[in-house]
Amino acid sequence: MATTRLLVVTTDAAIARWSSRPIDTGHPGWVLTPLVLAPEGVPVVTDAEQAKAAPEVVVLSAMAHGQQEAGEAIGVAFLAAAAGLDQERRTLYADVVLSSLNEAARRTLEAMMKSGYEYQSEFARSYVAKGRQEGRLEGILEAKANDVLAVFEVRGLEVPSDVRERILASTDLTELDRWLRRAVVVSDARELLATTGS
Repeated sequence: MATTRLLVVTTDAAIARWSSRPIDTGHPGWVLTPLVLAPEGVPVVTDAEQAKAAPEVVVLSAMAHGQQEAGEAIGVAFLAAAAGLDQERRTLYADVVLSSLNEAARRTLEAMMKSGYEYQSEFARSYVAKGRQEGRLEGILEAKANDVLAVFEVRGLEVPSDVRERILASTDLTELDRWLRRAVVVSDARELLATTGS
């Protein structure tokens, strides 16, 4: 006869208490008692070797304890463990861990990454590189959008707030380049969007 198990994973103590109550299935002699994994049942993983040996446990540790004082140490342990993961798991786990950490822990890790600390894992190095690349792109987009607005200002053309917001919200360099060229010749700022089908 097959055995049925119900596992409940939660970071909420009240849900853990509620979920641990036996469930009467309505079948004689069959009461289902859920297995509940709550924060107190998850170890606080701050040791790099332990994290490398069980990366899924350090992810659970971040989810259960990342808002506490240990959040930073858990995050650093995860970075050490990430080196041994395939790209798909590395990306997924990193997203869960980073979103589970308290704000101070996230800030500290970001500061460590910017300070020149040499990370041992490829994941950490690629994460830092990606952040820097995204930062550069964001700066280029902002500068280009401001160039478009500057052309309108020099030409004395009024820019309605919705047009201004659309220009500043653009994340497409090709579009911004096209708008910059068009801003020199259009007679009304709204024509800028109309000519690109935006």
